[in-house]
Amino acid sequence: MYTKVDEAPELASHSLLPIVRSFAEAAGVSIETRDISLAGRILATFPEVLTDEQKQGDDLAWLGDWVKQPQANVIKLPNISASEPQLVAAIKELQDQGYALPDYPYSPSTDEEKAVRAKYDTVKGSAVNPVLREGNSDRRAAAAVKKFAMANPHRMGEWSSDTQDQGLGDVGRRLLLEREEPDAPREPGRRREDRARR
Repeated sequence: MYTKVDEAPELASHSLLPIVRSFAEAAGVSIETRDISLAGRILATFPEVLTDEQKQGDDLAWLGDWVKQPQANVIKLPNISASEPQLVAAIKELQDQGYALPDYPYSPSTDEEKAVRAKYDTVKGSAVNPVLREGNSDRRAAAAVKKFAMANPHRMGEWSSDTQDQGLGDVGRRLLLEREEPDAPREPGRRREDRARR
């Protein structure tokens, strides 16, 4: 399964997806795509205001169920964690293309506006990764990895709690300097003598 995402990563898909397909076909595996872009998620959230031709299935929900299957393999490119301005811009773009989506209510006052806001808020933020990771939510290192790490400690050795700075006493301290006159122009690359140290 290959996910269709937003514009910038979608550019990568035009070069990567044909490569993935050629390898998969050689192995007798077919590649399907599912739309988890911000626009796709918005359209899937408001089927009641769309025409039959405009309606789009909820591919994210479908993938959320599918990743729980042992045979599931998903190639997912990065997608945007939509902020409010990105969400509003995407809604406007879809409205300009003829989709009768409601405006995003910044300060909902009626029950209807609150319901619209709640639906839009489900596609805001990091909506995709938590759904897809349900199929692989255990992020602990495998036992074999732990055993290898214990048998082969890092070459820097153990960290000592009495580790000190370089004798300058500058760890965790800073110096703020006040000036009475504005900064004078200086030569490029010339170091400021009064730069605060950390």
